[in-house]
Amino acid sequence: MESTAPLRPHLGDYSSIICTKAIVVGVEQALGERAAHVALINAGRARGRQIAEQHVGKTAMALADTAPILNGAIGASGTRLCVVEQVEERGETIRVVLSETLCSAGEAQGSPRVLTFTMGAIQGVFEVLTGRALKARQVESVLRGGAFDVIELNNRI
Repeated sequence: MESTAPLRPHLGDYSSIICTKAIVVGVEQALGERAAHVALINAGRARGRQIAEQHVGKTAMALADTAPILNGAIGASGTRLCVVEQVEERGETIRVVLSETLCSAGEAQGSPRVLTFTMGAIQGVFEVLTGRALKARQVESVLRGGAFDVIELNNRI
């Protein structure tokens, strides 16, 4: 379990979404979009693995039942990365429906911005929970007409 003591005694554990988005944009400018996406997705995967180990553990449960646990870790009661609206299993595909994602926040409609860190975090969680190497793909975006940001996870081949 994570320590309950704040990492910073006066400011607490959370930072502004504005600062976080500035980090993302700065990394993209420094590394280029493609390299930045790889770096941010991998950083998210590492965080996702931590989330799975700290909050879900080894409890056997249907993946569809993980949404409330994930929301406790990364939703309004957790780090506020996003809201996990729904997790569905469709054969080998895991579909994760999200709202208020960090990556889409503050972006204009039509923006080409894609989920990077958020998608990586979701991928890392489900890699631990399934024991499978997964590939994540954003299939819907609130920035491009979707009601939600939606990620689909499939076996990595």
